[in-house]
Amino acid sequence: MTCVSQFRWTSAACTDVGRVRTRNEDACLAMPDRGIWAVADGMGGHAVGDFASRAIVQALSALPEPDSLEGAAESARQAMQTVNQLLIEEALRMKVRVIGSTVVMLLACERRCCCLWAGDSRLYLFRDGHLKQLSRDHSQVERLKARGLITADEAKHHPAHNTITRAVGAASTLDLERLTLEIGDGDVFLLCSDGLSNEVEDDQIAALLAPEGTGPATAAEALLKLALENGGRDNVSVVVIRAEDIGGGSDMTLLNPEV
Repeated sequence: MTCVSQFRWTSAACTDVGRVRTRNEDACLAMPDRGIWAVADGMGGHAVGDFASRAIVQALSALPEPDSLEGAAESARQAMQTVNQLLIEEALRMKVRVIGSTVVMLLACERRCCCLWAGDSRLYLFRDGHLKQLSRDHSQVERLKARGLITADEAKHHPAHNTITRAVGAASTLDLERLTLEIGDGDVFLLCSDGLSNEVEDDQIAALLAPEGTGPATAAEALLKLALENGGRDNVSVVVIRAEDIGGGSDMTLLNPEV
């Protein structure tokens, strides 16, 4: 028995090298018929960053049909552990310090979805006119913010702004964080690399997701365009996902995050 969603999903993905970089080390995935979406932001340079992000997307696109949300999450975890080991071995073979990538993914089944992530690529939820960042950045500045050592404004310009603390390929054990969410009618999810979140403020993101009748493709293209207009100093990847309830009401409850 396969996992059947009680929502009609529409989505769009787009990625761009940006205005400064010469190589796009981002990769994204949108498979609404399978209930899986992802963004990966590779690192390492010299063509290995895009190898890492592509390896993640390829592994996720090859996941078996799940029979439950838990089954989908476990398959995704196992796939990322396999990619983690692959990247470690490839770094040794190429004699480079690290070949790695962030990952943020959304998996949907029946009336729930879950997010798994490592790094600072993000998941946002736009619901009832409000935008909320659901994922928590695995970064040095996020640690400093959590300890009250710097403010959110100071974090934007901190020297360690781009220093992440988790990534696929960065350590022998991959620690993916997870949260589970009840889906609501009209929910709009946004997955993105930091090439978007570093260039576009939350209120600007919300404004582009808010207009009635705006489809995922229009919103994704507008977000990417704004990131480029605001500087485009990094690769930019955007996946916009909309849920339309075809089976009745939902409790719309955010369940406890898991690490």
